[in-house]
Amino acid sequence: MAARSYGNDHVTIAGRRVGPGEPTYVIAEAGSNHNRDLATAKRLIDVAAEAGADAVKFQTYTAEGLYSRKTPTMSYLKDGGLVADQESVFEMIKRIEIPWDWHDELASHAGQVGVDFLSTPFEDAAVDLLEKLDVPAYKIASYEVNHLPLIEKCARTGKPLIISTGMASLADIERALDTANGAGATEIVLLHCAINYPPRFEDLNLRAIGTLASAFGVPIGWSDHTMGHTADVVAVTLGACVVEKHYTLSRDQEGPDHPFALEPDELAAMITAIREAEASLGTSIKRVTEAEAEMFRLGRRSLVAGRDLKAGEPLDRDAIAVKRPGYGIPVHELDAVVGRSPKRDIEDDEILTWDLFA
Repeated sequence: MAARSYGNDHVTIAGRRVGPGEPTYVIAEAGSNHNRDLATAKRLIDVAAEAGADAVKFQTYTAEGLYSRKTPTMSYLKDGGLVADQESVFEMIKRIEIPWDWHDELASHAGQVGVDFLSTPFEDAAVDLLEKLDVPAYKIASYEVNHLPLIEKCARTGKPLIISTGMASLADIERALDTANGAGATEIVLLHCAINYPPRFEDLNLRAIGTLASAFGVPIGWSDHTMGHTADVVAVTLGACVVEKHYTLSRDQEGPDHPFALEPDELAAMITAIREAEASLGTSIKRVTEAEAEMFRLGRRSLVAGRDLKAGEPLDRDAIAVKRPGYGIPVHELDAVVGRSPKRDIEDDEILTWDLFA
């Protein structure tokens, strides 16, 4: 597959420029962790805002539009006791789907507390609903990367697309991008993702962030299901410009997405770590920084008198000491000072400067 650009090098989400060189756009993924309780959903929005997230995201689907009733239940749901006895995956999804009549109130609440409101659509009707709310972007879940009709419908809205790529090959991604481009989308972010709940660190393959950037020429982010925030900081240092992370009010709650989600203080700690990582990256230029200037002058070494020196007496090596501070003759000029004669007497420990010599 020949590398080409499938979109702009930056996108704009709710007036915010997102891409290389910009602050990481952090999406707090509430998902289904609202427990079908409106107050809990609103509290999740508050937590996202308090933690410093840029956006809060829910998921808009119906069990009927998502799963066949004959779909086998995933092993992680069974092994984790996340489905009730004799409950099918269809039945589980039915009991955790978000009531669609909440969306307007949730979007309004997000606006009030200063975070962007997003929701991942999983069917055409969900896109229609979210368009009425004028969401600033559309997130395509990893599971939907081959749902080309849905990608096309989202692309035709003219909004930026954020496409997760868990389980996807480069060919899968290329088809999705060709579909999005064909429907007019040029503002696209791809999210590298490892699907498991939670995945092992050895399965994350974070260096693929660079591969995706080279292959497709669009901003790349990271959608994370690991515990903690190590992977998120690493992803940012590797160039991720969007980070999406599941969170919950408490992992002790029942539901499929609670066990691997961050709790409120952990979400805040992750965002702080991301901001610190961004600040620490700096530039590729190796130089003395402004913060180092005083210690550069006072903490490095230079040449000082190793004893009392007489005017006109040529200096031998023992007459010169290497000490702090650093604003005397540089140490690398030591050989050039040996044999020179001072113009005046010099006291022991006096800092040597060129103007002391003829």
